[in-house]
Amino acid sequence: MNRRTFLALAGTALAASPAKIPMGLNTYCLRALKWHDAQLLDYAAHLKMDAVFLQDSLDPQAQEPSHWKEVRDQAARLGLHLETGVGGVLPKNPDAFDASVRTLQQGVRRSAAMGSPVVRCLHAADREHLPPGPIQQHIETMIKVLRAVRTQAMDSGVKFAIENHKDLLAYEMRQVIEGAGKEFVGSYLDTGNPVFVTEHPMTTVEVLGPYALTVHLRDSVVYETSKGIAVQWVPLGEGAVDFKQILARIREVCPPVYIYIKPITGRPPAILPTLDQSYWANYQDVRAADFARFLALAKSGHPYEGHMVIEDLPGRTTPEEFVLALQYQQREHMERSVEYGKHVLDLGVRWRA
Repeated sequence: MNRRTFLALAGTALAASPAKIPMGLNTYCLRALKWHDAQLLDYAAHLKMDAVFLQDSLDPQAQEPSHWKEVRDQAARLGLHLETGVGGVLPKNPDAFDASVRTLQQGVRRSAAMGSPVVRCLHAADREHLPPGPIQQHIETMIKVLRAVRTQAMDSGVKFAIENHKDLLAYEMRQVIEGAGKEFVGSYLDTGNPVFVTEHPMTTVEVLGPYALTVHLRDSVVYETSKGIAVQWVPLGEGAVDFKQILARIREVCPPVYIYIKPITGRPPAILPTLDQSYWANYQDVRAADFARFLALAKSGHPYEGHMVIEDLPGRTTPEEFVLALQYQQREHMERSVEYGKHVLDLGVRWRA
């Protein structure tokens, strides 16, 4: 089932149709396996997914136009809807503006050639890696970058899906989308990143849901510590987030979308030092009511009680002794999360046949 077929079946809103929501997997969660694109597509088909999101491909041919057609053809043979994109595009300084535009232009060409209706992008890895300057400045810069590629995107029939990463709050991301133009920009709505900016995932869904072009489900434990609040990603259905409520709200506020399972695990809890006054110097844009909602989630939470190999540390090579364990864990956590998506959240179409 491709996106056009799904849209025709689903109507103008998820709530308007009893049809099941198509489900896919996000390939970034399996990066320790170092699979090429063809292997990832075969795996998604093996799990009877409806779609696959190729994110941060490790395929050596990932940027070759001939490879794009091969991927598109394979996805079609397997009956998989495919989405993809690029990474961070916010210029680090004025001299980097043209390079950011070129990155988006390449993303448009690649997505269109692979049959993806979206080009995923983001501002930066997290708030600490944003360029110097206030948040409003970054919003205005991102709008200018996106507008510079508007014509190419619309001519190619693709839209930019900006991931709410660990950088902007949902209401700020909405400003980017509306400022650039909803006709070619929307939300890559991720439920795992909001907790890193003291935002409840439900707030993110409510604010960005109407702009969603693609939705990615990721669970977290959130709990209080002596220094503030700890957050950690865990397999879907094993954290503090009530995904039955999240899905109900998605059906109410989102247009028809594919929903992707995205369990990024193997990382230690991150401590948000919310009890330290200096922490708030970088988060003066947080709204009191939104933080109160997040704090309530933390007060009801607790540390993860399952087993997890903590060896997926950004910026550090995994020690050889843990490589096989991490590979096993990423695949096992994906499959556990997919089963939760199928049998608890009632997502997906193909697996029912």
